[in-house]
Amino acid sequence: MAQRAGLKDAKPISYQFRPTPLTPNSSYPLLHYPNLVDVTQLFPSEASKIFEDNGWETQWIIRYATSQRAHYHSKTHETMVVLNGRARLRFGASDLTSQEDPAADHEDGGVEIDTKAGDVFVIPAGVSHKTFNATPEMPFEILTPGEGRGVSGVDLDEIDVSGFVMLGAYPKGGEWDFCVGGEGKGEVGLPMRDPVLGESSDGLRGIWK
Repeated sequence: MAQRAGLKDAKPISYQFRPTPLTPNSSYPLLHYPNLVDVTQLFPSEASKIFEDNGWETQWIIRYATSQRAHYHSKTHETMVVLNGRARLRFGASDLTSQEDPAADHEDGGVEIDTKAGDVFVIPAGVSHKTFNATPEMPFEILTPGEGRGVSGVDLDEIDVSGFVMLGAYPKGGEWDFCVGGEGKGEVGLPMRDPVLGESSDGLRGIWK
């Protein structure tokens, strides 16, 4: 249950994916919290603080172009909140080519989700994800320094979040990699807290078994 200002009551939708030849996926399901964050009330720094209070460290804010190659992280779980714009995200199936074309061939299976500002995703290690059909259309840009590896000393509220923009965080100590072709097993232990709902059984602590 959401208990902080700027959060709405929202139970997650869960999606379970089987392993594929190119995607380990996970025994933990993907969690999608639709419209959980009221972005008209909750600034990027406040969203980051909620993650931090629950043991997740913000490492980047990124503006996405119209498409991105499908990938997964083999060593850490990930959470993302949509700060602005709309896009379609594909989870659970890797691309079959290296092209970033949204129409590129991909593995069977997976799910496509239309997302908008305020949505939160909790992505288990090993689960592939691809952003495409992002609007408003703008060039790809990492809006925080350090190639997406941390935001220490950055005033997040001064960042221009026009375009389709997400903020990403990882359990403390987690270092993300960028896997595209079956490398890495993707099985990582259960986090101590859900990035938004903390120890509540409504979040991953009650769903990831």
